[in-house]
Amino acid sequence: MSRRLLVLACALIYLFLMLPLLVVFPISLSSAPYMQFPPPGFSWQWYERYLDDPQWIDATWRSLYIGVSTAILALALGVPLAFSLVRAKFLGRAFVERLALAPIIVPTIILSVAIYGIFAKLKLIGAWYGLVLAHTVLALPFVVLVMVAGLRDFDRALEQAAEGLGAGRWQTLRRITLPLLRPSLVSAGLLAFISSFDEVVVALFLAGANMTLPKKMFDNILMEIDPTIAAVSVIQILLVSVVLVLIGRFGRGLSGSAR
Repeated sequence: MSRRLLVLACALIYLFLMLPLLVVFPISLSSAPYMQFPPPGFSWQWYERYLDDPQWIDATWRSLYIGVSTAILALALGVPLAFSLVRAKFLGRAFVERLALAPIIVPTIILSVAIYGIFAKLKLIGAWYGLVLAHTVLALPFVVLVMVAGLRDFDRALEQAAEGLGAGRWQTLRRITLPLLRPSLVSAGLLAFISSFDEVVVALFLAGANMTLPKKMFDNILMEIDPTIAAVSVIQILLVSVVLVLIGRFGRGLSGSAR
């Protein structure tokens, strides 16, 4: 009985959390000139307005290439760091691990203020690569967590077998280790991309006139509210959902390879 009550409570909580997202979809197709639920009719006009507005498209493309750049840089830094945390023995390893995961614990607003103070001196405010660096700080913990989990489940006997057959360290890494860790690598990269693509607080401090998609949405909500915001939100939800599905798929691949 208690198990059924727990399942029911979880289902109600999940429904409560998902209900606002479900409301966004019909609003994005509303024929009304303002946000109204339920909509009086259905129309694609707000999606057309989004696609015909160069500011929205520029913000979308800017968020995409900043997200991709963040994922690449976070992988370039996080993968070697994960290898060192799992396989190397050095003084202060626990401190380094806690430091790498600190951006998850520290509130984003505090990190944003600190990064703004540094970037203002370096004249990186408003530069897209400045946003990439700041987003990498936020994305790095996700890469480290996923890669550390993958490395701890990795069967090192496969590497030893390759080395026993004459493969060098680099050849073993390139042809054995990294291919087997591909699910972790892809999942970590996608998580880093999501953390950058959805980030708005850092963008408010650092983006300047070069708006990302979340900052453009935030500014439009402050100035005017029309169903275009709902249409953009639906597109963003669908994109993030696709990425999450890919993460789940590669996550199952990771568990299968571990077995």
